[in-house]
Amino acid sequence: MFCQGKDFVAAAVAALGLATGAQAAASCGKNGAGFDAWKQQFAAEAQAEGVGQRGLSALAGATYATRTIAADRAIHKAFSGSVEAFMKRRGGAAIISKGRALKKSNAAMFDRIEQTYGVPPGVLLAIWGMETGFGASMGNQNTVSAIVTLAYDCRRPDYFTPHAIAALKLVDRGALSASSVGAMHGEIGHTQFLPGNVLKYGVGSGNLRDRNTALASTANFLKGHGWQAGASYEANMGAIAGWNSASVYQQAIARIAEAIDGN
Repeated sequence: MFCQGKDFVAAAVAALGLATGAQAAASCGKNGAGFDAWKQQFAAEAQAEGVGQRGLSALAGATYATRTIAADRAIHKAFSGSVEAFMKRRGGAAIISKGRALKKSNAAMFDRIEQTYGVPPGVLLAIWGMETGFGASMGNQNTVSAIVTLAYDCRRPDYFTPHAIAALKLVDRGALSASSVGAMHGEIGHTQFLPGNVLKYGVGSGNLRDRNTALASTANFLKGHGWQAGASYEANMGAIAGWNSASVYQQAIARIAEAIDGN
């Protein structure tokens, strides 16, 4: 497939005259029918943005992710109802219990993170538990296919296109591969970073499947979104909102974090 991908990229670039100037944005689609043609256009855009051969080959091998589209169409249901109902669905009590235990058993790591970024352990444990059950469920959807499909889909292409470019750049760097798997919307690792946020806020190796790297990167993200060290969770809701725009999610994270930090 990768040999075919190289031919695919070369043909796409030649057909679109990439070397001669800027390219028009690829047209979005509402189903998989136009996905392969769109990939040819997007290959030119990606190369113009600095994506190299490895990333372009991963793009060529991407397939239309029907499960991702189904999950995206139903996403509003995941954040519906009251905060109490949301926390019950997502196992808030279990996250608090395990979060308290992990805070104690990993005290030195959380102390280092707080000293570096000003972010306390509670919010990191709340996000970690909420997103992947503390690493137990990081997803099995092909990351490149998921994020590229969302960039192609007409619902939110402007939002996902930069993340698709970022994912291909991460392939170039070796932080991802064409076969890497993650969550349905292309999120990566223990706390479920979108690819563009890995590039901007990932620390160290940028390997978000490594626990320590993921938690430090999450703290860096929150700091980058205005986290105020020593302030209350209410004062820091704006930083939490940077992580997830759903109000019930933000309130649940704050409640869980407060409960963890209180012990």
